[in-house]
Amino acid sequence: MGKRANGEGTYRLRPNGDWEARLSYTDPDTGERKRASFYGKTQRAARAELNKARDRLDAGSPVRDATDTLAAWLEHWRTTTLAVSDRKPSTRSLYDRLARNHLEPAPLGTIALDRLRPSHVEALILRMRTTYKPAPADADLDHEPVRALADATVLLTYHVLRTALDGAVRDGLLARNPAAAVKRPTVQRTEARYLDVDEVAALLRAAESSRYHPALVLIAATGLRSGECLALRWDAVDLDAGTLRVTATVSAVAGRLTITEPKTVRSRREVPLNPAVVAMLRRHRAAQLAERMRAANVWTDHGLVFATQSGGPVAPGRLLETARRAAAAAGIEGVRVHTLRHSAAVAWLEAGVHIRGVADLLGHSSIATTGDVYGHTSDATARAAVDGLADRLGLADGGGI
Repeated sequence: MGKRANGEGTYRLRPNGDWEARLSYTDPDTGERKRASFYGKTQRAARAELNKARDRLDAGSPVRDATDTLAAWLEHWRTTTLAVSDRKPSTRSLYDRLARNHLEPAPLGTIALDRLRPSHVEALILRMRTTYKPAPADADLDHEPVRALADATVLLTYHVLRTALDGAVRDGLLARNPAAAVKRPTVQRTEARYLDVDEVAALLRAAESSRYHPALVLIAATGLRSGECLALRWDAVDLDAGTLRVTATVSAVAGRLTITEPKTVRSRREVPLNPAVVAMLRRHRAAQLAERMRAANVWTDHGLVFATQSGGPVAPGRLLETARRAAAAAGIEGVRVHTLRHSAAVAWLEAGVHIRGVADLLGHSSIATTGDVYGHTSDATARAAVDGLADRLGLADGGGI
């Protein structure tokens, strides 16, 4: 008697009254002949389960989903697929942290892959959205609760889960990705916090005694990201031409500083420098060369424009601390280094620079990003725009109507 064809099945009535459908098939990965059983209260129900298995075989999927827990799979995925991916080290570190903090713990992480449903993913999203920070001890009764996790964190965690489960489908552990059936979490756009020109000037004055004052000046004048500024090398700066090239970024990954290429092609760009900024950089370079001579063999030359006292890369946290101290001294609240970048962008837009030019200066992937983040103007700018149009239409002083 020859071998049965793939997907052929037999049925039998079990002693407990249930029906069993047995499926004989060839494992597509190993070539081995295997059997699987499916059960139902009636023969029709058992046949329906067997037919589902046949459909999975026809689609090249496993007869059954794996029974490993989601946490076990995520740990495997983190240490293999994610580890060898071409994502930036900072991105791999972020994905790893999100998986360990939000996906692997109970209740989600304890669910077996074969029992994971879209509703479990939706429950995760809801749980993350409704987790709040503890109220301060001196909070009033009408204290407004503050969410513990931003929309962007919820979205990125969903993305990590979906990507990891795509890997489970690829490896034959799942027939389909349950996260793919869930609507992508939305992120509510918020306009960037920015300072007016006088506030930026006050902050920079308050930071004058800091080692990293020149770095803050450069960011305020060019809109560079802090990582781009701290990864800037002298060979990417042409003081005679008054330009610099953004070719790298520095970030902290697992407690270590790494310098990598920018995340997107448009982040690699040439930025013009104002003569006053060029003069500031010339003074800074002279001071750095003198410091290098004093440090002698203690100095390790990385060619960086902004370096530590031993010549190494500066941690972004140090620049953030400098900005916050200067802001506090100037009486300004809610300032990050990125606030200076935002402030430069808003100043350019309000000065009439075309949004495409601003997007190019900032290294945005599209003008849509620029419009979403900086989609506002000051009241004074809005008033000037309306008044200016009225003048051009001949409507000043009630004329023209």
